[in-house]
Amino acid sequence: MHRIAILYHSAHGHTEHIARCIGDGIQQVAGLQTDLLQAQDLLARPEDLLAYDGLILGSPTYLGGVSAPLKALMDATGGLWRQQRLRGKLAAGFTVSALPAGDKQSTLLSMFTFCMQHGMLWVGNPILPEQHQGVPYDEAANRLGSWSGLMAQADKASPGHAFAPGDIKTARLFGQHFAHTLLRLHAGTSLERAG
Repeated sequence: MHRIAILYHSAHGHTEHIARCIGDGIQQVAGLQTDLLQAQDLLARPEDLLAYDGLILGSPTYLGGVSAPLKALMDATGGLWRQQRLRGKLAAGFTVSALPAGDKQSTLLSMFTFCMQHGMLWVGNPILPEQHQGVPYDEAANRLGSWSGLMAQADKASPGHAFAPGDIKTARLFGQHFAHTLLRLHAGTSLERAG
């Protein structure tokens, strides 16, 4: 069974809520195990990430970048980087902010750069914005129009009530897409080894 880690930091529960929705999407695809891991819990043992075939990073956007706990975990992987031990793993990223833009793209780009330096393979967000098909804006998948990763906007409310339905839908579809991509990647690897 292939394993996916959704590793994240969430100060107020909003990023964790989206992480759980991504996990729900992954669980719709058979043959995968998903673990939600808080970044701060991995600081002393970043080598735990080696047990996973796919890594999805999540962070709120703070001042145009990832939060300090996620950045600390990224920095803690220096030893893994020197040996390129994460090379070839599938990777993706998601972020949450209170504003529709909120400079979330900067956060995703820092995650992308981190994953590229480790030799990982980045999965974007291919979901077409549904508002162009007549779906009401708040209900539309990928309503924020992000293709480099998943973006969500949280209102000032409890995590379960802070998101537009479209953002929840997008998170689940993003999880499904990542899961299907991981299975395709490993099916191709198995075929290459068999040939």
